[in-house]
Amino acid sequence: MNKSIRWGIMGPGRIAHKFAKGLVVVDGAELTAVGSRSIDRAHAFADEYHIPQRCGSYEDLAEQGDVDAIYVATPHPAHAENALLCLNAGKAVLCEKPLTVNAAEARRVVDAARQNSVFCMEAMWSRFAPPFAKLRELIATGTLGEVRMVHAHFCFRTGWYPDSRTLNPDLAGGGLLDVGVYPISFASMLLGRPTHMSGSAHIGETGVDEQAGMVLGYDGGGVAVLSCGVRTNAPKTITVCGTDAMVQIENAWWGDRGLTLIAADGESQYMPLPRVGNGYNYEAEEVARCLADGKLESDIMPLDESIAVMETMDELRRQWGLTYPCERNPQ
Repeated sequence: MNKSIRWGIMGPGRIAHKFAKGLVVVDGAELTAVGSRSIDRAHAFADEYHIPQRCGSYEDLAEQGDVDAIYVATPHPAHAENALLCLNAGKAVLCEKPLTVNAAEARRVVDAARQNSVFCMEAMWSRFAPPFAKLRELIATGTLGEVRMVHAHFCFRTGWYPDSRTLNPDLAGGGLLDVGVYPISFASMLLGRPTHMSGSAHIGETGVDEQAGMVLGYDGGGVAVLSCGVRTNAPKTITVCGTDAMVQIENAWWGDRGLTLIAADGESQYMPLPRVGNGYNYEAEEVARCLADGKLESDIMPLDESIAVMETMDELRRQWGLTYPCERNPQ
């Protein structure tokens, strides 16, 4: 990259540490500022990563003159408000997934980005990892033929901590927004916007979806069979079935392995795809590419697609009767 990108991080939580470590291998990336509602937490994070600017409020971070782009790493219900703060201050935004809690919020964020002519992208980090990039190449070259079916699953078992991010409805916890967004976004990347869908979820004791299964249908007959969960261990695998071949990806969401191409006659070919860094570097590189080219959004993770994914999740939650306190009592 010819132009260095001066990054700020909003919200020094667990995912922010991963992003900061990912930036280390990104050419031209400078981590110059961190913002927190607690100046002590900002100092602690900044000391660990040698960050010069420490901001005791998100407003202060958004107004920093030596910051080009801000990674929003706050809890789900704060994404819309925090992204809007940055966009209205003229800062490019990489907002952690899900972009917002619902589609209405996502439209507000996208409208602000476009009205202010400021770059914005959902941080769907796995989409930029080598296995997904190779898969897009195989599809573009016709190796798979027509993609007809997608199986994608992301489930894990968390401990019973009712106030934790994964189980607390006040934090928009549960499987769908935490990990279900990955397979839904993946299916969207390959098949587009679903025309119909159905799903079944177990709503647990805390009032969030602990596990769910979903079937999405698409124009032309494509089908996606998906699952997610935060209280159930399951293989984190992807299978993409085309008319001429299929692809399997193990440990798919970490992008630390290759993929297996299976021909129609059953012959398989494993393609090793070494990952550089911890994987979070790829989304930062995409932001840098877009900014260097003067783009306001990514062709790989476009804003209208992020809205469409939120609309899909809204409809699934409607079927499940699931709302979050932040939606029932908006600020």
